[in-house]
Amino acid sequence: MSDPLQGKTLEMIVTALADYFGWQELGERIAIRCFQSDPSVASSLKFLRKTPWARAKVESLYLFMLREQARHRQA
Repeated sequence: MSDPLQGKTLEMIVTALADYFGWQELGERIAIRCFQSDPSVASSLKFLRKTPWARAKVESLYLFMLREQARHRQA
């Protein structure tokens, strides 16, 4: 199986998460200020590029979102 993160930019991942969950739920699921206080893709990218642990959480949530979407398509 191929890597679902392959070819995905961090910007694409953050945008997809914000579209799917909304900023409020995203900030609840991953408690970092760039998702909770005046969130934007630009501010999130700036923080996530400098913070490996936060980026790992974002990538993990993205993979969870993909699994959830696949489950809904099968149902």
